[in-house]
Parts: sequence; structure tokens; C-alpha cells
Amino acid sequence: MSEGPAALVLTGPTTSGKTDLSLEVARRLRGEIISMDSRQVYRGMDIGTDKVLPMDRAGVPHFGLDLVDPDERYSAGRFARDARRWVEEIRARGHVPILTGGTGFFLRAVLQPMFQEPELDPVRLRRLRAWLKTRDRETLERWVRRLDPERAELAREGGPQRLSRSVEIPLLTGRPLSWWHRSAPEEAPGMACCVVLLELPREELDRRIDARVGRMVERGFLDEVRGLLERGYGPGDPGMTGTGYREVAAHLRGEMDLGDALERMRLQTRQYARRQLTWFRNQLADDVVRVDARLSLRDKARRIEDAWSAAQTREAG
Repeated sequence: MSEGPAALVLTGPTTSGKTDLSLEVARRLRGEIISMDSRQVYRGMDIGTDKVLPMDRAGVPHFGLDLVDPDERYSAGRFARDARRWVEEIRARGHVPILTGGTGFFLRAVLQPMFQEPELDPVRLRRLRAWLKTRDRETLERWVRRLDPERAELAREGGPQRLSRSVEIPLLTGRPLSWWHRSAPEEAPGMACCVVLLELPREELDRRIDARVGRMVERGFLDEVRGLLERGYGPGDPGMTGTGYREVAAHLRGEMDLGDALERMRLQTRQYARRQLTWFRNQLADDVVRVDARLSLRDKARRIEDAWSAAQTREAG
């Protein structure tokens, strides 16, 4: 007899309704939610990341939110270590851990064995990161293609933070990050999870993205970005590279008309959603539970309840 899944995973592209659904499922299953979103870890970045509202956090415990400042990095490896600890704590309370979000790198770090990261000289690393922040994306992509061609496409899809990481490791260790992933000993085994994927047709995805951008502006997104800039954070900081923040920051600096900034924000978000869909298609296992995101909240929650129950029964049988 084997143990059932350690956690329930609820994932899907941006705007697929993961937040509301995770809250409903948590209430039904006595669950606690672990945010699996690489942008929601940043303090002061609430509207642009569509972070769950404080009133909802008061009703359902949440983890993985507001962990670092926008000028700090938070890697997939760090998330996996934190997530394992949170899952153990939640299970010890007799509750169901629900990992919710659409960051594929975070999800893969949880599901697959984690490699033991090499030790890096903190002084050299800090100086290198400060220097890399002054490089544009095109330069970073060119260096990654030279230093770690095996990982170049994956790093490009991950954005500036992952590009920088793929430059740092070979420069500081003499071996590319792809070698460490392949050859380093395991730090921890992968976690057995019941994975649920919310699916939406692309035209509906685009419609929801356009509507979300409008709601973000109404909720005060421009003021949020203005406040971050006033506190000294800039487009080169890890948190500020998220979609929307760069475009609005450019508008506030007088470099872009607001209409153009918002249109570019919609375009960038749609492109991000396409990358998510590609990742889900290529990286998730065949036994993922697929749920139509257009169903009513009640129907989606019931299907997920059934999937969780079936996964526990299957593993225990």
C-alpha cells in the first residue's frame, strides 16, 4: 500500500480563474493555499500580480506571498524548498496543501527531483548580479547561447531573471547550469501531487486578458507602479520585470503614451499566456486532470474534489 499524493496542484494560464477556484476548493477540502506564482512573492506588487485580497487570506491560510522586496531574487529552487516545508506543515495540521499558480518553473521544481545547487561566493555573486542588471535582454540572450546553448531557449522563455541565472552559474563555477541539472546529486526527491489543469480556448483567454488590464487600471495599478518607482525600484529589478510593470513605468517616465503602454501590456500578457500553454502541453504528465475553466465555480470545484478523492483512493489501493 502506497501513500497518496502529498498535495493538490491547481494550475493553468493567466486569467483562467485559479484564485477564486482555489479558495472554493480550500473551503471544501479544509485546504491551505501555497501560491505558485513567481511575481506574487514580491512585497508591494499586489494589483499587477492579481494577488489574492487580504479579506480572502483571512478566511483561508496562504503561503508564498510577500516574501521578498522587488530588488531581490527568488528562484525556483528556493520555492521548491519552501514549498516542501509548507506542505509538511499543512499536512501535519490535517489539512490539504493546495499549490495554486501558473509559473511552470516553480511547478517543475516541485514535481521533479531537485538538484543540489553549487555554492557560490556571495561577494562575487553580488557584484556580478549588479553588473548584469545593467545589460539589456539581447545581450543576456547572446551570452546564454554562448555559455549554455543547451539551456538557451528555456532561459529565454523564463525572462531576465532566468537569463541572468544561466549566465551567473557558468561564470562562477566553470560549468553551465544545464550540466548542474544533469550531473549534480539530488537535493530532494520530486513530490507526488494530483495535478489539475484549467483549460481555456485562446479567444476566451484573450478576452479575459483584455478585461483584466482594464480592471487593474481601475484598481489603481498606475499608483502602485508610481509608488514602487518612488521607493527606488527600477525596471532592472527582478520584481519589476513582470509584465505590466515595465510598460507602466515607461509611461510614468514620459517614454510612452498610456494607451500604448496598456496595449503593449495586453500584448505581452497574451504572449506570456501562449508560453504557458506551450509549457503545459510539453511538460505536464499525461495523467493531469483537465478541467474546462468556463464551467461554473461549483462544477469545477466538484470535479476537483472528485479528482483528489480518486487520486487518494488509487494510490492507497
